[in-house]
Amino acid sequence: MKLVIDANIPAADACFGSLGTLTRVPGREINAAHLKNADALIVRSITQVNEKLLADSPVRFIGTCTIGTDHIDQTALAQRDITFASAPGCNAEAVVDYVLSSLLTLAERDGWALRERTVGIVGVGNVGSRLQARLTAMGVATLLCDPPREESEPAKKFHSLDTLIERCDVLCLHTPLTRQGPHATYQLLNAQRIEELAPGSVLLNAGRGDCVDGLALRSRLAGKGDISAVLDVWEDEPDIDAGLRDLVSLATPHIAGYSLDGKLRGSWMIEQALARHVGQPSNLTFADICPPPALASLHLQHALPAEDALRLCMRAVYDVRRDHDALQHQTLHHGMHKGFDDCRANYPLRREFATLNVQLSGEAVALEGLLRGAGFAVSSN
Repeated sequence: MKLVIDANIPAADACFGSLGTLTRVPGREINAAHLKNADALIVRSITQVNEKLLADSPVRFIGTCTIGTDHIDQTALAQRDITFASAPGCNAEAVVDYVLSSLLTLAERDGWALRERTVGIVGVGNVGSRLQARLTAMGVATLLCDPPREESEPAKKFHSLDTLIERCDVLCLHTPLTRQGPHATYQLLNAQRIEELAPGSVLLNAGRGDCVDGLALRSRLAGKGDISAVLDVWEDEPDIDAGLRDLVSLATPHIAGYSLDGKLRGSWMIEQALARHVGQPSNLTFADICPPPALASLHLQHALPAEDALRLCMRAVYDVRRDHDALQHQTLHHGMHKGFDDCRANYPLRREFATLNVQLSGEAVALEGLLRGAGFAVSSN
């Protein structure tokens, strides 16, 4: 079997080498010519898989090692009887790590406490549900908005987006991109809703760039300048709006889910799906491809203020400021398109909070519930 695979997919040999011959191609460069003799295509989110790409190809299986599927024309795949697999939830924990790191960084910069704020979560799927669980365990109030889930889960308490805008200090978007239908998310945060955000509000988008009207957000930030924004996803990636990049508090290049653990989990999930497709049993486990972390444990012996303790442990694993600085530097020196893509292609090693065991003793034992709630492994004595 011949497999064409995005060159940035990790553990490709370990996951797919036993299933066929691999041809690695950068994701944005994959074209129809590469697929002329291919049996399977393995991609990430930057490859647009559509009729043009698939024309005259013998491909019978397509897998995306990502949560999102809006880069896949599933109608075209169905018409060609191509088996499709994605990796829902593979990097959800990493995205939640990103959100918590971002919010605690802003809280430190601007002098407020996360545990005194109300966080509105728009989109309560793999990421949003995990974010709510961790925030609740940390003692942070949340409100939820997810109209499709509200219809299918009437017992759960949901609110309208307008209610979240009115009642929440922080608004986190974790929706897929849908352009049609009663619950379309394209420009969900339009000019009117951006104008309605209360002074002091924080808007964080780690879902899809087109869910926010970028021009309207830039206008609010450049004009009143009374809200903060954290953007990991953008309209027109990789040619993002430089003016908006310079106005947001944290600007990162679509890397919220880019932990090593999340990437490896995505590779492993697609390997399992491809093995099922070809009827070949797989003995590969996630532990087989996931290396131990460089920093396995951290020992706290004295009590710290709650959010200082959180920042200390989070930054031992992941510091969002690194990614903000990298985007600024790379796009300034190499241009927007190349700089944005270089940040993603050469992303440094990053692990998830759960890989760090925080050992607590003495007065620090009082932090156990908070740190465990934030996603760390915790032991105390």
